[in-house]
Amino acid sequence: MNQIDVKKRSIGINFNKDGLAEVSIWAPLAENVAIAVNKKNTIKLVKDELGYWTTLTDEIQAGDLYKIQLDEKEYPDPASLSQPNGVHDVSKAINLRTLTVNDTGWNNLPLEEYVIYELHTGTFTPEGTFSGIEKKLDYLKDLGVNAIEIMPVSQFPGSRNWGYDGVFPFAVQDSYGGAEGLSHLVQACHEKGLAVILDVVYNHLGPEGNYLSAFGTYFTDKYNTPWGKAINFDDTWCDGVRQYFIQNTLMWFRDFHIDALRMDAVHAIKDFSPVHILREIKQQVNRLMEETGRTHYLIVELDLNDNRFINPLEQQGFGMDAQWIDEFHHALRVTAGEKRNGYYSDFNGLSHLAKAYKDAYVFDGQFSPHRKKFFGVKADNNPGKQFIVFSQNHDHVGNRMLGERTSKLVSLEMQKLMAGAVLVSPYLPMLFMGEEYGEPHPFLYFVSHTDTDLAEAVRKGRKAEFAAFHAEGEAPDPVAESTFEKSKLQWQLVKQEPHETTLKFYKTLIALRKQQLALSDLNRDHLDVEIDESKQTLLLHRWHGSEHIYCIMNFSKEKQNLSLPKYKKEWQKLLDSADPIWNGPAASPDIIPGESTVMIQPESFLIYKNFND
Repeated sequence: MNQIDVKKRSIGINFNKDGLAEVSIWAPLAENVAIAVNKKNTIKLVKDELGYWTTLTDEIQAGDLYKIQLDEKEYPDPASLSQPNGVHDVSKAINLRTLTVNDTGWNNLPLEEYVIYELHTGTFTPEGTFSGIEKKLDYLKDLGVNAIEIMPVSQFPGSRNWGYDGVFPFAVQDSYGGAEGLSHLVQACHEKGLAVILDVVYNHLGPEGNYLSAFGTYFTDKYNTPWGKAINFDDTWCDGVRQYFIQNTLMWFRDFHIDALRMDAVHAIKDFSPVHILREIKQQVNRLMEETGRTHYLIVELDLNDNRFINPLEQQGFGMDAQWIDEFHHALRVTAGEKRNGYYSDFNGLSHLAKAYKDAYVFDGQFSPHRKKFFGVKADNNPGKQFIVFSQNHDHVGNRMLGERTSKLVSLEMQKLMAGAVLVSPYLPMLFMGEEYGEPHPFLYFVSHTDTDLAEAVRKGRKAEFAAFHAEGEAPDPVAESTFEKSKLQWQLVKQEPHETTLKFYKTLIALRKQQLALSDLNRDHLDVEIDESKQTLLLHRWHGSEHIYCIMNFSKEKQNLSLPKYKKEWQKLLDSADPIWNGPAASPDIIPGESTVMIQPESFLIYKNFND
């Protein structure tokens, strides 16, 4: 493993404490490398070891615009920190030392306490900027979430994109507010007690403005991904590529004080090195944390039920701190009425939801008809804090043809039930922006490629993807600005019914999760679950010490009678999603005997508490 200096960024252009520019450009196959500064001054670089070209100079200042010359051709800097004129134009030198976030009293939250709120900067507020997010931090704090997850912000073409087409991993999107705007947002979040998770993409880069191949072997023909050639983590000249992404991880933590990274689709990272790139990233992050005393987490999106990714380094795992588990989402949505097609076809609803509560992975060695193979391993020894669950997220909303949110697909009662199913789980809960008040606007797929041929290819590809769904209408044009505008949250709704009451319901539910030890303690061993397929009901029992909580869920469209176990004390109701105060049809009793039957309304859930002492 290369001993990277974790205390500073050492690729691209960086400034030392004396204000001199330390330049290091990786271009192992180039014959000559130089930097053209402000279109008038050219600085030649000296060939160094392992394909790097370097110099130390006072001829580059923070704010200067520059390009890299490779054998007489000019390109933006692959490690650029700013692209003020877009992905095809000049890079801008930034002194990371001036971005230091003033948050000395902050050192992250314990992972098991995270209540996550996923948002997209461009559509979260009317401004579509980091400063726009800052204006909503008090709202988020009042909601009860304590960690915001920001979809990717690395520079992409144009100003409208989900962020997964980024081509400059180190440069913060200029239309959002750039590096300065992001660092200011992080400081503001920490002042409010909010952790910041940043979504990063280390499995591919977008097509437009991607000049990496001109510099070196960033991609390999050995493997294919859904986006084309795989990033080169184990082929010829891979060491410079590995350092590139390790340096990126360290920068977000060290220089921007990001608390956690959510790493996109790590199953698409192809690496057969003796030390997998994720494991090496974890090792280097551990070194950084030892140096700074700060805590950072690595969270992965993983479409493999393989706990090697989240097992500790000492168990020969990759050491990732947590992962998204889509299987909880799929089982929950099928239970709530989603059609069993596509990736939902493997899921039977209630019994798989019960298994997700107990085992995290639904498929942990069984045959998967959708994949047509035996799939998954057991995760019995992985604690609840290692799994993130949700009833919706950007993918499962935005990859629908019409981008419908849950609020447009199910009843208000079912929306509340699905929220309850997530927030009473023994895992880390995540909300998708606007979910908490039932935002009716879709979240559609949108891009703003400046390459007209590429934009047309994306447009045609999106139409072809949903060709079988034309009975439901045409797929919205992803290039049209109107598609982006339709995806923005409508903040005026939070003061209108039924949205205002839905928001209060979410606040109450989140607060309840935090207040009750039986819910906030993520001990997966202190959990039982019973289902009744005929009634479409699920009884989730969680406990902590003598405190016992029963979460009764009715996914049917009929009232159901259910029996609670015998206890010495009376059952006290904590929450009733069907209560009229939450715009529900009828409330269940506040107090019921220690052994009793309770009627639960259709598409609703009840939470009762007892003490067994």
